Formats: sequence, C-alpha cells, structure tokens
Amino acid sequence: MLGLYYRIWVDCIQRAKSQPANLNNWKTGSLILMTISMSMNMLLISTILERYILHTYFYKIEILGVPNYLNNVLIFILLYIAPCYLINILLVFRNNKYKLLIKKYPYYNGKLFITYFVTSLVLPVVLLWAAIILNFFKV
Repeated sequence: MLGLYYRIWVDCIQRAKSQPANLNNWKTGSLILMTISMSMNMLLISTILERYILHTYFYKIEILGVPNYLNNVLIFILLYIAPCYLINILLVFRNNKYKLLIKKYPYYNGKLFITYFVTSLVLPVVLLWAAIILNFFKV
C-alpha cells in the first residue's frame, strides 16, 4: 500500500516540477494537493465507519468557547488536515526522501496523481448524492 502512496507522490512531484509556473513552489503545491486529497479520503472513510458500520462517533472532539462555524473548521484542521500533512512531511519530504523516490518509481505524466486527486474529491460527493437519493425513496 505504501508503494502506491509513493507512486502517486512521485507522479505528483514530477508533474508539478515539469510545469514552468511551478518552478519555485512545486513542493508547497504538491504538499497542498496531496494533503487535500488524503484529508478527503480520511473524512470519507471515517464517515462511513461512524455512520454505517460502527454506528458511533469515535473521531470527534469539541473546542469549547468557540463559535460553531469556527469550531467545525478547527476540528476539520486538527482531525483531518494536520495528520495527513504530518504524514506527508515525514514520509516524503523529511531528509529529501522524495529524491530517492523519484529514482525508484516511474512517472505516469501526472495521470496517476490526477486520477487520485479527482477521485478523492468527486467520490464523496457522488456517495452523498447516492445516500440522499436512496433515503428519499425509502418509505
């Protein structure tokens, strides 16, 4: 599974580095896009586990004294974005490991990364609409 993770990362990095506009900020851009993708996947998996399999909320915190909207944003950052960001930093960018990964894994012209990114953003929306439609026709 880690091999697929690294393949997607290498494809993302190589694609970002190949774009002239990304010459100075390919690391930041790659990190942001991969972190968003992973966060959405983590949110989807935890939602499915909590609502449909375990029927209990296990991945939740509350920040007291903060308005509800800000509370939700902070919780999303703490529970979903921060862990993915740290994993990416530790597994890809620490000690410039990405240089070794680029030598080890092939480049797919960005197709592998784009597929992962789009799927990560579209799948939760499709599943949400499917759940809404199925609940609408439930009697």
